[in-house]
Amino acid sequence: MEPAEETHRPVLLGAAVAALAIRPQGVYVDGTFGRGGHSHEILRRLAPGGRLIALDRDPQAFVFAKEIQKDDERFTFVRGSFAMLTEVAETAGVMGRVDGILLDLGVSSPQLDQPERGFSFLRDGPLDMRMDPDAGPSAADWLARADTDEIADVLRRYGEERHARRIARAIVEARREAPILTTGRLAQVVSEANPAWERHKHPATRSFQAIRIYINGELEELQRCLDQVVAVLAPAGRLVVISFHSLEDRLVKRFMRRQAQGDDFPPGLPVTQAQLHPRLRLVGRAIRADAVETAANPRARSAVLRVAERLS
Repeated sequence: MEPAEETHRPVLLGAAVAALAIRPQGVYVDGTFGRGGHSHEILRRLAPGGRLIALDRDPQAFVFAKEIQKDDERFTFVRGSFAMLTEVAETAGVMGRVDGILLDLGVSSPQLDQPERGFSFLRDGPLDMRMDPDAGPSAADWLARADTDEIADVLRRYGEERHARRIARAIVEARREAPILTTGRLAQVVSEANPAWERHKHPATRSFQAIRIYINGELEELQRCLDQVVAVLAPAGRLVVISFHSLEDRLVKRFMRRQAQGDDFPPGLPVTQAQLHPRLRLVGRAIRADAVETAANPRARSAVLRVAERLS
């Protein structure tokens, strides 16, 4: 598909870009470029002196990014994880001068819609699940060698799957008959092993989520990125994060609250709020998609947007 044909609209697009409080001459980082939906909206609000740096692990993202990059000198694309935030900021000469960082977490709708990427249990394709197909083992590779305990731990930790051990045993038994190489076969194995199907949710949802998060190291990458945010942001610069499941959102919420509370001191020690050295302030409450957006895009139902601003 050519970039001009791309119709994907990110979840909470307007709210996310508004939360950045864009300054026309500012410097911004889109840590999850995807198909460029957020980047296009940010660039629309930037003056000629503004700057946008975008990152993405997905090689297909570069196809869309290069269309912007060839015509807009304000825009720079780096293929890589948002965990490279400090490195990218230092290379660009904007360390401590970034006015806004946007992270739209998880797998994107275009990735889910491509069976060959192996993310979806609804579309049969090779069991891959890597956001960067050139890096690390695929889901099929991992499932071929992981033992029951390891698979169960991943399903429980990253998918909060109550029947993790039962499903893990079924996967190991199924691969003895033949390797599990497609999303369709994995979905069938998991569905048949799952004794309690949740209403309005495919029985393989939690298992696919867990395996994808593990294969891509998503929570670890997110934590590494968050640990770099404060140093990269300028005073009054904003961090805007859209999460799609509780594990991501919990990590983001705890980080923002911890940075807003400041340093840890022993209980009862008489210190002022200023002496705690808070680094961020929370901006408003968590934002969720409205009924109109969720009707148009069911994936928006689980989206949570949080905003924090760096203190001087």
